[in-house]
Amino acid sequence: MRARNLLFIMCDQLRADHLSCYGHPRLATPNLDALAARGVRFDHAFAQSGVCGPSRMSFYTGRYVSSHGATWNRVPLSVAELTLGDYLRAAGRELTLIGKTHVMPDRAGLARFALDGASELGALLARGSFVEALRHDGHHAEPAADYADWLRAQGYAGDDPWTDHVISVTDAAGRTQSGWHMRNCRWPARVRRANSTIRIRHLPRIAGRRSA
Repeated sequence: MRARNLLFIMCDQLRADHLSCYGHPRLATPNLDALAARGVRFDHAFAQSGVCGPSRMSFYTGRYVSSHGATWNRVPLSVAELTLGDYLRAAGRELTLIGKTHVMPDRAGLARFALDGASELGALLARGSFVEALRHDGHHAEPAADYADWLRAQGYAGDDPWTDHVISVTDAAGRTQSGWHMRNCRWPARVRRANSTIRIRHLPRIAGRRSA
């Protein structure tokens, strides 16, 4: 039977050698290990950029960064580039986004094609041909975002609780520091351990783990 629905999970800034299923001697990643045990684990796959935005655009287009041109975060992906959304729509599927994307509207390209971004086609192209069900890029204050609301419900107050708590750390002196800086990566995030683990339940069983 042809698959009716596909779920593609893209992690942000995740090194393969930081997963226990890839052999890290100390870090424990049981939920991702469970996914790996039930699916396909690739041993010879390489990211196209060390920067998350360009790397995502390579996933979306299947092209090198030098080809699609989105060379850094906040650099728009050209509306002339075909993405997963375009290919799936041509096959009668719809690509729906939940979470982070990093696609920035190509305003110059839209204007060139006389699209203002308000029409149905213009809005779709401005989002990389994704249908956005729930977007949260998380690099700026998003006071109305569902994830920010969820964090506040857990007790993490503020206009931007993602920045203030999730990607902030507490150092040995009790001071709040930015988790973006590698020098601070040894300190814990400002969230309770109970909120930092997502448990995966009822995974479908797929025979064996295959390496490619």
